[in-house]
Amino acid sequence: MASLGVALFFIPMLASRQIDRQGGLAEQIGRSDFLRLQALSRARAVFNEPGSRWRKAAQVALSLPYLIGEVLLRIGLAAATLVAAVLKGVFLLVAELLWWLIKPVEHFWLKREQTFQSWVGAWAAESRIGEWTFFERVWPGILGFESPRILGEAGQRYWHWVNRSEHLAWKTLKFLSLPLALVYLAGVRFVLGTVLRLVGIVLHVALMLVGLVLVLVLFLLGILLMPVFLPLLFAFERGFGLVQQTYPALLGWALRRRLLIIGGALAALLVCWYKLLPDLGTELIPQVHQAEFNLDLRLPVGTPLEETAEIVRQIEELAGKQPQVARVATTVGTDRSASSSAEEGEHTAQVTVRMEEGSSAAQEAALIRHLRDEVDEIPEIEVEVSHPALFSFKTPIEVEVRGYNLRQLRQLSLEAESRMAGLPGLVDVKSSLQAGNPELQISYKRDQLAAYGLSLRNVAELVRHKVQGKVATDFRQDERQIDVLVRLREEDRLGLDELRRLVINPNAPIPIPLSSVADIRVNEGPSEIRRIDQQRSAVVTANIQGVDLGTASGLIHDELGKMDFPMGFDFMISGQNEEMETSLQSLYFALVLAIFLVYVVMASQFESLVHPFVIMFTVPLALIGVVVALYLAQVALSVVVFIGLIMLAGIVVNNAIVLIDYINTLRRTGMEKTEAIIQAGAVRLRPIAMTTATTVLGLLPMALGLGEGAEIRTPMALTVIAGLISSTFLTLVVIPTVYSVVDRRA
Repeated sequence: MASLGVALFFIPMLASRQIDRQGGLAEQIGRSDFLRLQALSRARAVFNEPGSRWRKAAQVALSLPYLIGEVLLRIGLAAATLVAAVLKGVFLLVAELLWWLIKPVEHFWLKREQTFQSWVGAWAAESRIGEWTFFERVWPGILGFESPRILGEAGQRYWHWVNRSEHLAWKTLKFLSLPLALVYLAGVRFVLGTVLRLVGIVLHVALMLVGLVLVLVLFLLGILLMPVFLPLLFAFERGFGLVQQTYPALLGWALRRRLLIIGGALAALLVCWYKLLPDLGTELIPQVHQAEFNLDLRLPVGTPLEETAEIVRQIEELAGKQPQVARVATTVGTDRSASSSAEEGEHTAQVTVRMEEGSSAAQEAALIRHLRDEVDEIPEIEVEVSHPALFSFKTPIEVEVRGYNLRQLRQLSLEAESRMAGLPGLVDVKSSLQAGNPELQISYKRDQLAAYGLSLRNVAELVRHKVQGKVATDFRQDERQIDVLVRLREEDRLGLDELRRLVINPNAPIPIPLSSVADIRVNEGPSEIRRIDQQRSAVVTANIQGVDLGTASGLIHDELGKMDFPMGFDFMISGQNEEMETSLQSLYFALVLAIFLVYVVMASQFESLVHPFVIMFTVPLALIGVVVALYLAQVALSVVVFIGLIMLAGIVVNNAIVLIDYINTLRRTGMEKTEAIIQAGAVRLRPIAMTTATTVLGLLPMALGLGEGAEIRTPMALTVIAGLISSTFLTLVVIPTVYSVVDRRA
């Protein structure tokens, strides 16, 4: 600001001295090339030439359009120059302010070893602060518009081209091309060039301002956080320096005890594989907390809709009183459509509970337990908890009991249901063969039918047609076709007594009632007849709570294996367990394929089969850290974890590649094998540590489990982080040892 003020003060003084030396201001303006109009000078020259007045007048008249065009062009150039000057002035002011702000940052970062008072004093005493060197670079590069100068030169060339012709007709034809010249020069070259230049300037200035803001923010953060992070940085540098000094000695000790190092790594891998891995458990996809769940309620079959609605209203009020519940929605009954289940009806309902934003999974689990306990106190009601499905998966636990006889099938399914209900970790156990609807069952007496000379088929069809109805004809109206159904009146076919009195031999002299040839009784029919793979089946479903899917499936298999299944009956565990087994088999193959492809790529790069084999030892070393981390965090194996393992197959080999490649480079220079291994480890220690640290820190936010859907992201991030850390530490010791054993060259 001081430099700008001095410049603004001295510029008028210097200008006045220059004007006094060369003449008055008007005289100086008159001598300016910018205000010298070529058309006006040409007109004056024509008047001074000897000749006819009419000829002079015609030439002056022809010069008027030139004069007008030249005046407009000079005005445009003046306006453009004025705009450029204003922009330059504004930019100079902003740049000067930025210069004052950037200098402290430069002093701070270049002279960090000084104290605060010393670098502030050095900055204040800096002689280059406020000078115009910065603007000498910025002026021609950023705001030096070339379009006005180019336009002026092009206009002068066009004017000379027109005046070169001596004949008036030729000049007139050239003058007629003036609109095209103006469109090209002013529209294309000047306007387009200026606009593009301005766009570049605006982007450049915007990026400079953004950079300035970032620099200032980092500068302020550095000042604020310096007292906190400087001790940590000093401690890290000292600690890492100690590691760099100790690592060569550790590596030399490991190379002298190769059998111990390799045996220890193999023992750790076996412990993780046979001891920790079986205790991890398996699941298809981690349960995602959505702060929403459903209470599926079921009352005894035949419960009226009004009674169901009254019970659901009590549960709705109970759920709405909870402090963490945002809203509750209920659905009572269901439509009897083709898509509705046989278990649904007026006796079923669903209560949807939406919790407040920010509710945790623990709060949701506690609320579900509380509502379960409250609903269990209501007699003759069954409750099942479900969550909105993020994926098209089946119920966690589905047990298919297969057989032909429906009565035995129902007994076996109910026994399986009672056994599964007693297992820990299983809730909402329910069989698909529930109590059915009451129905009239007719058992015909074949001997009586034969005595009366009646056919079983004819009698059965007659009863069906009279009760259910028979399409006798159809009624057509326009394009519509309506079936005409003939059956008994409602009062003659719905009651048990009416059905017993039903005449089965119409037109006979002696009527025979249905009760004479059949036993008619009211019985309970099956709720549904479900077929899976063309076999009658009953499905027992359950949700899991507190256990993983693999553990629950194992408990169910052991418990149902104790049941005595008759000939032709068996069971199979399906549901998510079946989908999980299919998915894991595919992921096993993908993991093996990934390892094989990594080996092939490294073999082609190293032109060797031995060195890639050594590098592939990093994969089991990473598996040690993965299993230990999952065991400590109580995370089950899932599809997400296997995706992380497939990622690890291509990541963990990087550190070993860097190390082995540098060992080979040193050995090609003639260095002895052990010395090359130790020196390569010491040189590559920092790059390996930096690569691992950047990857781990990049995955750390994902591993912390922040935000919605973190239950799916966290296992994958934890897998990659744990595997990368363990493989890095073990790579620095185990891989050089394996290299010294496998590579027998001296």
